[in-house]
Amino acid sequence: MAGSILGNRVLRKEDPKFLTTGGVYVDDLRDEPLLVGAVHATFVRSTVAHANITSIDVSEALTMPGVVAIYTAQDLGLQPVEASFNPMAKRTLLASGKVRYVGEPLAIVLTELANQGEDAAERVIVDYDALEILIDVEQAMTSSTLIYEEVGSNVVFESTAIGMPDNTGDALFADCEVVVKGRFVNQRVAPCPLEVRGAAAAWDNGRLVQWLSTQHAQGARDAILKVNALEAGQVRVITPDVGGGFGAKIDAYPEDLLLGRIAKQVGKPVRWTETRSESMVALGHGRGQIQYITIGGTRTGKVTAYQLHALQDSGAWVDIGAILAPYMTRPMASGVYDIPVIEVRTTSVATNTTPMVAYRGAGRPEATAAIERAMDLFALKLGKDPAEVRRINLIPKFLEPFTTSIGQTYDVGDFEGALDKVLEASNYAQLRKDQAARRASGNTKQLGIGISVYVEITAGNSKGEFGKVEILPNGRAIVYTGTSPHGQGHVTAWSMLASDETGIAMDMIDVVWGDTDLVPTGGGTMGSRSLQQGGAAVHQASKELVEQARKHAARLLEANEDDVVFDKFTAAFHVAGTPAVAKTWADISSALATDGGLVQESNFVSNGATFPFGAHVSVVEVDTETGKVTLIRHVACDDAGRVINPLILDGQIHGGIGQGAAQALLEEVRYDTDGNPITSNFADYAFISAAELPSFEVIHMETPTPRNPLGAKGIGESGTIGSTPAVQSAVIDALTHLGVRHIDMPATPERVWSAIQSAN
Repeated sequence: MAGSILGNRVLRKEDPKFLTTGGVYVDDLRDEPLLVGAVHATFVRSTVAHANITSIDVSEALTMPGVVAIYTAQDLGLQPVEASFNPMAKRTLLASGKVRYVGEPLAIVLTELANQGEDAAERVIVDYDALEILIDVEQAMTSSTLIYEEVGSNVVFESTAIGMPDNTGDALFADCEVVVKGRFVNQRVAPCPLEVRGAAAAWDNGRLVQWLSTQHAQGARDAILKVNALEAGQVRVITPDVGGGFGAKIDAYPEDLLLGRIAKQVGKPVRWTETRSESMVALGHGRGQIQYITIGGTRTGKVTAYQLHALQDSGAWVDIGAILAPYMTRPMASGVYDIPVIEVRTTSVATNTTPMVAYRGAGRPEATAAIERAMDLFALKLGKDPAEVRRINLIPKFLEPFTTSIGQTYDVGDFEGALDKVLEASNYAQLRKDQAARRASGNTKQLGIGISVYVEITAGNSKGEFGKVEILPNGRAIVYTGTSPHGQGHVTAWSMLASDETGIAMDMIDVVWGDTDLVPTGGGTMGSRSLQQGGAAVHQASKELVEQARKHAARLLEANEDDVVFDKFTAAFHVAGTPAVAKTWADISSALATDGGLVQESNFVSNGATFPFGAHVSVVEVDTETGKVTLIRHVACDDAGRVINPLILDGQIHGGIGQGAAQALLEEVRYDTDGNPITSNFADYAFISAAELPSFEVIHMETPTPRNPLGAKGIGESGTIGSTPAVQSAVIDALTHLGVRHIDMPATPERVWSAIQSAN
């Protein structure tokens, strides 16, 4: 688009604030009038993984300095709530009768000062009657000890329950010349947002006002309304700056839902901020699949059948994390490959661990990891190059919808083009020569090259997204959006979209989000939906605003509307041929000041989900004497359709690669046999830093989608999806000549060294 700001590397408007004065997070709200005199909440949490509660004694804790009140489920009269995806599973928001994981909230201690809460909470005495602890998914499947007795099993959801076919065993592979089986662990990880959860609640003239660190203010409002039995309009949720979410802050947690009730009970505002250790055990986790795969085909490398049975660890609750990952794993199981026959079954199992949530990618990374690992094993069995086997099986380029044998319809794709670009940029042929030279020399540091080609689904099942643009009498614009930024750069991108249509300079545009009084409807930020739905809503509202303003300008200019033109360069309306006499945005808004102002709302509904795709090449060095892995190079080609701001795109890709590489090499939530978390802080949980990462090489590729007017697809999760299997494959590839066939993630030095010893 000639003269358009779109597609340019525009510096983020948000950054000066974050780099100087810093963001304003929930815990920073010290001058909010409604929170004056607030008491501080500290949650008493279960220290055992599975037990019946015999008593909770708060008498000693009540004598501690600064204690205002202590509440249990019984004190609040809490009733059991049903799990979203299995109504037979029920719990109270504060545990009563039974605890099911270490970290489950049991009671709330209110103190005058924040630092008094922890000491008082330690004086709450809870007596337990211990039950069998189930940490392992496969053990929990067959155990007679039930985490939710009413369910009748620890299997809380199966894909067969929604009409998906059951596996038919090895019959699928009867005609295959080559068949390979595998068992892969896609380990449990913690989201680790740098800002832990926080909330504050106050009552104002009979109305609950709550501040939350959330990805979806409107969804949180609706949940708070329901739990507190309030009516529409009685809750206002405000989202200040949010320091990361990664899916873990989409839904409201028990701690969020109870604050309003506690504030009413005690007659004072209430604040709560969790500690990092609390965050590691009480903020929802992600991934957690055991995958059994079988892949078969011809000796020439054509895959003809693929089967996946995914066992999903649900943790100790049956919410979105128990369903979303397996639900999304199945339709994306074939990945980028044209496989004639595919069967997938998923089984979700409750365990005595932190509940699962919708962690970045939610099901698509798991599906990609499974099929990419299967492709590597298939290529290894054939003795063929993994890049060539992938090429043989790729779906050919398509610019019209393509439906896979599993029944998923993709919008547009050029998977071979992405693979070609990344192989060329990485100089793949030379990498293989370098690898061969190291193997021949017997070097203790071996080179590994990993490849992944992926496709993912974004922005599915949308009911629409809200956007509004208002022009003030001074000519400034305010953009209102139903999405909620927490690092994605929405303020910059939405300003670009509004500026491109209205001609108003970006520094004259403000963006408002996350206040349910100002933005009453919205789908939040998740599933890589923001630009293609929220951005499209802003784009649509801006275009409609121009047409609305043209009508008003014609009236002010005393001209026929058809004769009025809009000059984006001057951001003014004039009669064709007489630009000297014009009406600016400020002129029009001022003229309408007593008549509702100049404002345009829009609800954008897309034509369907979009399917970003790409290819990654990762290069590692593995010390065969110690097992240490060093990621020395990573090349990524991620196609997210039309790019609005390449700078923001690159930032999203960089963050995704870092997170994906971290899962492949470092991150894993671990429990001991008693269900105690042993990775409950950043000293024990291997959180990646710049020191473990190379400079990433990003290759741009744009295949616009027809499913929204911007042609944009999601990018927030793509880097994560493509990088993890590439890095894992690179580690294994470095050691295949030693007899290593598979190493589960994370590829820690101990695990790598053990694999080498076992192969020897």
